[in-house]
Amino acid sequence: MMAARPAAALMGGEIREQPDVWDRLLASGQFAAVAAEIQRRGPRMVLLAARGTSDHAALYAKYLIEIRLQLPAGLISPSTMTAYGAKPDLRDVLVIAVSQSGGSPDLVRTVQVARAQGALTVAVTNNGASELASAAELHLDVLAGPELSVAATKTYTAQQLALYLLVDALRGGSAAARGLPDLGRQLLDSDDRVVEQAQRYRFAQRLVTTARGYSYPTAREAALKLMETSYLSAQAFSGADLMHGPLAIVDSTVPVLAVVADGPGGAAMQPVLERVTAAGADVFTVGTAAAVTASTGGIVLPGGVPEELSPILEILPFQLMAMHLALARGENPDEPRGLQKVTETL
Repeated sequence: MMAARPAAALMGGEIREQPDVWDRLLASGQFAAVAAEIQRRGPRMVLLAARGTSDHAALYAKYLIEIRLQLPAGLISPSTMTAYGAKPDLRDVLVIAVSQSGGSPDLVRTVQVARAQGALTVAVTNNGASELASAAELHLDVLAGPELSVAATKTYTAQQLALYLLVDALRGGSAAARGLPDLGRQLLDSDDRVVEQAQRYRFAQRLVTTARGYSYPTAREAALKLMETSYLSAQAFSGADLMHGPLAIVDSTVPVLAVVADGPGGAAMQPVLERVTAAGADVFTVGTAAAVTASTGGIVLPGGVPEELSPILEILPFQLMAMHLALARGENPDEPRGLQKVTETL
């Protein structure tokens, strides 16, 4: 009889596999050719289409495109083209569809409509043989290998890095991401501190995640991972939005998980930390040493990382948190209730 697989073996293994995936992407030569075709077409704006975890990678790309390329960027609502049959004029528009499986029917249809309406289309997937990859004119493979855990981890950061490398190639290329895999391995060594923090939150019924700028997608992805593995209510807010009405829900019974990277986004989070601390919240921060010191606890990010690359690292402690919190609550994150690897929507 085959021995039972230990709880979280899949999720834990794929979390730790991520630096190796990044090595493969950094060694890949696929970005220059895609960037060259985009430059040849000269799009006036960029639209991104995605669902779930991939939507957070797309949001990260939106920040990159608007800040680093100085192009307007937006997130498509696929239902406008699928459920409502809209056919907008997309001439001179770059449409990037991001999907781990490449098998979501609504994203396939979105790309088909976008291409028919004049857009240059790029698919970013973990499956070059997928229907989405075939529907788009150009394809980028995130090279993550088979992902068996229902909770996506390695494909998320692979999507982020692939999108970063595409934007970097459009700007002429640099070596800024070269040290990322070793920094990721270093950060994953903080596992023991995350286990301890997960024990503090094992009886929590709800929590808040928050960040600003490039790190806001991290807050959203962290909340999703906590919901799908630990079945608690996790709400993600931009730090700016949290300072308005939602601040009223924060008290000593609602932990706050904050991301405070080094840069303008992290600086904008300082008053947010002050307010949630004053409200009596237990604050777990991933970010700068100063921000972690000012919080109840946290994980310090490696120094010297450009702010636009920080999100690829800062999600790692939250992936570990989601896994260990699920285990502390008696759940198996490899078998989340009622979830499948590919969710079909229209």
